[in-house]
Amino acid sequence: MDATSDDATTRDRPTGVERWGIPHPLRWGFVGVLIFMIGDGVEVSYLTDYLQQPDGGGLSGAQASFYTVTLYGVAVLIASWFSGTLSAIWGPRRVMWLGAAIWIVFEILFLAVALPSQSLGLIATIYAIRGLAYPLFAFAFLVWIQTLAAPRMRGSAAGWFWFAFTGGLPTLGAAVAAIAVGPLGMSPYGTLVLSLVLVTIGSVIGCFAVTHPSGLAPIADETVANPRSPKRLLEGIDILWRDKRTISGFFVRLVNTAPQYGFFAMFPFTFGPAAPGGGFLTTEQVAIVQTVAYAANIGANLFFGVFGDHFGWRRTVTVFGCLGCAVATPLWYFGSVAAGSLLVTAILGAVYGVVLAGFVPLSALMPSMVAPKDKGAALAILNTGAGGAALLGPLTVTALFPLFGGGGVAIAYCVMYLLVAGLALTIRSDIDPGEVRRAADASRPAGAARAA
Repeated sequence: MDATSDDATTRDRPTGVERWGIPHPLRWGFVGVLIFMIGDGVEVSYLTDYLQQPDGGGLSGAQASFYTVTLYGVAVLIASWFSGTLSAIWGPRRVMWLGAAIWIVFEILFLAVALPSQSLGLIATIYAIRGLAYPLFAFAFLVWIQTLAAPRMRGSAAGWFWFAFTGGLPTLGAAVAAIAVGPLGMSPYGTLVLSLVLVTIGSVIGCFAVTHPSGLAPIADETVANPRSPKRLLEGIDILWRDKRTISGFFVRLVNTAPQYGFFAMFPFTFGPAAPGGGFLTTEQVAIVQTVAYAANIGANLFFGVFGDHFGWRRTVTVFGCLGCAVATPLWYFGSVAAGSLLVTAILGAVYGVVLAGFVPLSALMPSMVAPKDKGAALAILNTGAGGAALLGPLTVTALFPLFGGGGVAIAYCVMYLLVAGLALTIRSDIDPGEVRRAADASRPAGAARAA
């Protein structure tokens, strides 16, 4: 690393924003990610509806969903992997530049060329390519965080990252879209232009206000002879059998948010008006439940980031993330069905959102358990699991709901969390605060341990 000895992240006593768990050299990057993801969220929350309008492409509901969910999701999955592997050889700042450039250029093409043409092939192609953008920008910054942050604050820094990320997409992004179309009276097309403006502002802040030299350096150590060699891309694959703990980390991250995506795809036709015989929630109330769950998760991301730095990353992920969600998932579904109440459903959704944040320290744990040169590769695997969760969650609903109903889906998600709880126990790092504390306790004389 090119970090200098007087960096704030190397001092024993944190000052300024570092007291809150934010690496001082990267402070503006968190602001850039927040604004960037707000802009991305504005479009994501409104695009499916717009594509079905005559001036927005005139697609059917199935076509709009396919282009904006399926193809876009595949692109996100691919870019999630490249965000880590490219950061390893180029440096994360260059990958952020690439992500920002793809978003802005292809969004301009989408608005100025694809939509006016009303060509399904052109709309699908340009929008899918644009799906590569946000993982490259945001997840490369996560790599930068975990490369630069001191071990004592990696969990806290990860919490701030996910606070900015989920605060923008979908929470504030959806809110800005609703305000723009509603009270401000902007046209649907104008709302998409607004998303471009916000992403551009976030890109400028994230790419140019953060200038620490480590962002342009490959992630490597003295064992790497040619740190910029394209052959290092293979490290993002072969690490799976060089260090099998990364396989466990992939599956933990894959299951992490899969039920979140699945439930929100399922609730409209289980709790909402589309449910057989009519559900107990209106369409607007289903959206309220989703907002409450996300809002609870955003706040809890900060808490569990800091908490994990004290309690231990692996223990936090296992106890609060895996086991907590194993309880909260079926409780949310069956408790809501039994109560038939918006208030109960929203409260149980908030409980799930809180314990879901127990997975935040996984972003600190994965890169900390491997050699420095493999940090990018480990995060590539982690980010790929994040992208895959958006596919696994709805796929589970598609496969199981026709056979077992919503209860069967909820139980399946519970079983998934229990299975990855066992895998989480295998993800160990020597600098995990929990492991360090237990090692220190074990090395003390028995009398000293009792006195402490």
